[in-house]
Amino acid sequence: MINSVRLRLTLWHVTVLALLLTGFSLFVYTLLSTTLYSRIDAVLSSVVDGSVSMLAKESSEKKVEALAPWHALKALSFPETHLAIFDATGALIAEKGADSYGAVKPPVMIDLSFNAIHLYTVSVRSGKDGIFRAAAFKVNALPLNRTYVIVASRSLAPLQQELATVRRIFYIAVPGVLLLAGFAGWFLARKSLAPVVAMSEQARRISAENLQERLPVVNSRDELGRLATAFNELLSRVSAALSLQRQFMADASHELRTPVSVIQTATSVALDSEHREEDDYRSLLTTVNDQVRRLSRIVEDLFRLARVDAGRYALQSHRFYLDELVTETARSERLLAASREICIETSVLPEVPYYGDEELLRQMISNLIDNSIKYTRPGGKIRLGLEQREREYLITVSDSGVGIPVEAQPRIFERFFRVDEARSNGDHHGTGGAGLGLSIARWIAEAHHGHLELERSDERGSTFVAMLPVFQNEA
Repeated sequence: MINSVRLRLTLWHVTVLALLLTGFSLFVYTLLSTTLYSRIDAVLSSVVDGSVSMLAKESSEKKVEALAPWHALKALSFPETHLAIFDATGALIAEKGADSYGAVKPPVMIDLSFNAIHLYTVSVRSGKDGIFRAAAFKVNALPLNRTYVIVASRSLAPLQQELATVRRIFYIAVPGVLLLAGFAGWFLARKSLAPVVAMSEQARRISAENLQERLPVVNSRDELGRLATAFNELLSRVSAALSLQRQFMADASHELRTPVSVIQTATSVALDSEHREEDDYRSLLTTVNDQVRRLSRIVEDLFRLARVDAGRYALQSHRFYLDELVTETARSERLLAASREICIETSVLPEVPYYGDEELLRQMISNLIDNSIKYTRPGGKIRLGLEQREREYLITVSDSGVGIPVEAQPRIFERFFRVDEARSNGDHHGTGGAGLGLSIARWIAEAHHGHLELERSDERGSTFVAMLPVFQNEA
């Protein structure tokens, strides 16, 4: 197997050119050969016509008709052409030619038709060997009505020499052209693939430590330039993905370290003293339990996101009523909201059949409500609604909280991003958020071919809208 692209391109170039040159040479040689043979046939036909006319003239003028063929040939002169006249029995009567190589015999007399030129090729081995082209004509000479056969012939040696010369030219020219084309093709392939070699060497030097480097782009408008540009764009995406992964690892480590540190501190305090009251132990265990719950939630969210990123999270879809899901989720969140002196109101459509993953959609709604509870002051309200707009179901979660700063709004769906903790109500239900709730909620909406967005956020509160396509309930 040939491993060099340059060599393969050169071989393909030479092979295609060889086929073209061979075909062209055969075409030219065939055309030239046909033309030369046709020219000889035309000359012989003209000589025969002239000889017939002269024989007819001499036959009508001479009293001794036997001398007519001699006088006819004597009056004719055709260089490089041999003329011979035979009688009806095939006996030679008269001949004339530039070379005395002997008369070319006519074909069998019975095969000849009167007043028709018969062209044929014959090999002569008497006098002068060679191959000859001949034209025979059978005619009746008046007034005695005698039958003659006129044969005009020419040697094919000059024509064959010309064709041999042409063949020698082709034998020399075609390999020479292919050799030059091979060197030229190799040079052009090497020159054309030089950017590819440079790109491969540069790509070999690029690693995870220097992803900021890029391939050289000589001409961004040609194929190699577009290839280098596409590869550079791929490097940019890989670099961004690795940066995101590193940031994800750092944020996850930070989030996991906090509850672990709290648990370690609580257990150290409990072990430092030999005698403690039951209430002290209960308080420490409550703290440890809250942090374990928070740690469990973070690990569960991280595991779910890892499966999502790997494309191995399959939806457990079935039929259910979306209005009942919204109502039940609001009911389960009211206890937590009541502990914060926050009221949850609902406004939903009656009987909305849907087809999707019920548990994931429940988590999406729960995450949105938890986020609203976290940033809503005591005495505030959270409104949960379900409505249909054209081909979409809209699940809205509005609160009367402190709102999200304008500069933070574009990043609220990023993983581990959290708004200033001073703006929240603190750690509700003992499992303080890790900045993954809204990110997971958006993924759940997109997994159902919908989307989640922040519709409004200001000092009056925030409104999140999850849009799910109506056609999902017909799956």
